[in-house]
Amino acid sequence: MTATTTEAPARLSVQGLAKTYDTKKGAVPVIADLTFEVHAAEIVCIVGPSGIGKTTLLKCLTGLQSITSGTARIDGKPIDGPPEEMALVFQEYTRSLMPWLTVEKNVRLPLGHLRLPSAEREERIRSALTAVGLAGAEAKYPWQLSGGMQQRVAIARAIAYRPEVLVMDEPFASVDAQTRFELEDLCLKIREEFGMTIVVVTHDIDEAVYLSDRVVVLGERPARVTEILDIDLGGLRDQITTRALPGFAELRTRILELIRKAG
Repeated sequence: MTATTTEAPARLSVQGLAKTYDTKKGAVPVIADLTFEVHAAEIVCIVGPSGIGKTTLLKCLTGLQSITSGTARIDGKPIDGPPEEMALVFQEYTRSLMPWLTVEKNVRLPLGHLRLPSAEREERIRSALTAVGLAGAEAKYPWQLSGGMQQRVAIARAIAYRPEVLVMDEPFASVDAQTRFELEDLCLKIREEFGMTIVVVTHDIDEAVYLSDRVVVLGERPARVTEILDIDLGGLRDQITTRALPGFAELRTRILELIRKAG
């Protein structure tokens, strides 16, 4: 499944978003006038130099922080708090999982406030664990699993909730390279299987090119959108053949040039 950026409706819309922190030394602008859209069933990665404000942007998009000016909307509705239609996966899976709960109970946790029939709730848990390759691990505890498997639990918990938009903050940064490749492919599988819109904040340029339909590059300080690149590498991607494409290298080089210029 590959989203069409010209015809698909904007699931997430950001218009003129700015964020300023008030400190003892005065106002500190972090983000200035960001505008971009994420369409239904699209994967968009947000990249930029360290300290540019990517995590601050993510917190604004998920309603964890207020926006100073401009707007962020999900399906046309202003985001003024954590939207019910959105789920968030953090980099630090050890902090987001409850170590005293089993895998199954961790995945069940966000479903507690949803008024779901029992059968549907159980099916969501089962299908989420199957999707991330953890069928049979329901009774294990997070501390009994590898780092990559723990992050799979966090992802399963998010997709069991069935959000319209899945936001991921450096989700694969704390695992080894091989596990990272596996989790990237899992991300593509989730989009294919559940039709979710996915936004990923990442420092990894190769990851951004491999996953994305489009890449939003941030630069300047306070942060602005310096360029939005369409990633035309086809809908079916493979860690070996896709990364060997000439277009992959060209896109990686272009993004690296933009980030170095911005940094």
